[in-house]
Amino acid sequence: MTDPTLGASLRGAVDLSSLRNRPAPAAPGEEAPAGAGVAVPSLVLDVTDETFPQVLELSRTVPVVVDLWAEWCGPCKQLSPILEKVVLELGGRVVLAKVDVDANPQLSQAFRAQSIPMVVALVAGQPVPMFTGAVPEQQVREVFAQLLQLAAQNGVTGSAAVDGEAPQEAAAEPPVPPLHAEAFEAIEEGDYARAIAAYEKALLENPRDAEARAGLGQVRLLDRVQGVDLQAARAAAASAPQDVAAQFTVADLDLAGGHVEDAYGRLLDLFSQLPADERTPVRERLLELFALVGDADPRVIAARGRLASMLF
Repeated sequence: MTDPTLGASLRGAVDLSSLRNRPAPAAPGEEAPAGAGVAVPSLVLDVTDETFPQVLELSRTVPVVVDLWAEWCGPCKQLSPILEKVVLELGGRVVLAKVDVDANPQLSQAFRAQSIPMVVALVAGQPVPMFTGAVPEQQVREVFAQLLQLAAQNGVTGSAAVDGEAPQEAAAEPPVPPLHAEAFEAIEEGDYARAIAAYEKALLENPRDAEARAGLGQVRLLDRVQGVDLQAARAAAASAPQDVAAQFTVADLDLAGGHVEDAYGRLLDLFSQLPADERTPVRERLLELFALVGDADPRVIAARGRLASMLF
């Protein structure tokens, strides 16, 4: 299975390797091939440091959404019922794993949960950051729709059913728009130029197509970093601190590798050093990279604040 879209979606430096192979109690469901069904005790699971490896395995069959929360967290109490509602409505196409960060410090550390609620998806054992903070139900639904598309691209198309119950009949998934389908096919083939063209055409037809806009940003990033030598790029950027192209390349590599704050810090430093009439491309690239991570992410909020302080 190829992971081109997953690579663009791993927006945070999340390291789950220490939790992956730990012995654990019986799994909430047996591992099954993509497209198959799997039995779980509930579509909403309470997960601990000890049982998390089984959730990683479950994510190879059905996407798992991880809700990192705490009892004292007010926004968590607003968001969790929305997540549960949307998951149950999807009838087993997604499983929700709830993690109390106070009771499970290893998971909290692995996910770098600096702010909660924090919501991360697992697809084929890989973390895909979704959003931080309480968000409206409509936004949750939009993000889940994108998650299901991402999972399908990576062969995770199974479903979950509660032990002893017949699988619920999920609402029919709306057909993928033709230009989106063309972009997905091109991404799987590694033809990023064709994917970019498909998303750009989709946006010309519908400028409010949020999924096309998000996909376009991710594919553009993939296209820019494809085949780039990291060490050579860093050396070039170090030797020319005000070379905009060289700094852009390293910032792209940092973001693609999950080093979000490093990417933003590099471009903000560059912005501060350049004459006012040369800053526009840097500002535009920053806005593009902000969109890839999401406006609600605390790292984006902090970087936007620093950028604003230099503009006014």
